[in-house]
Amino acid sequence: MKIWVDADACPVVIKDILFRAADRTQTNTILVANHAIRIPPSKYLTFKQVSSGFDVADNEIVKQCSPEDLVITSDIPLAAEIVEKGATALNPRGELYTESNIRQRLNMRDFMDNLRSSGIQTGGAPPISQSDRQAFANNLDKWLAQK
Repeated sequence: MKIWVDADACPVVIKDILFRAADRTQTNTILVANHAIRIPPSKYLTFKQVSSGFDVADNEIVKQCSPEDLVITSDIPLAAEIVEKGATALNPRGELYTESNIRQRLNMRDFMDNLRSSGIQTGGAPPISQSDRQAFANNLDKWLAQK
């Protein structure tokens, strides 16, 4: 059982929650990114740097994760691959991706992508709120308690 983190876009506050949880529960946590990321010293934390390129970090996570693992990502196509592989995917806002909701998330992502490519300004996601952090921590704790 491991936690894999798509660390390129993972907010610092979420990484901090993960660092504390990894030590508290003695869960191996691997951060994967294509640029250097600092992690605190811990035998439960590992950083894996991959080469730059489109989806290189995502592909590494998909290749390495197992069905008993948790993947932290806001990348919906990556989450879809993780769910298909039988692992659990959780986004930094605390939302679990499941077989029952991933198709809807992919459709919405594609729709918003089409809007942006046609020149419509859709804005970005709002900053991570305190309730998002709490939802993330709660779902992380639930997953950790099940294992």
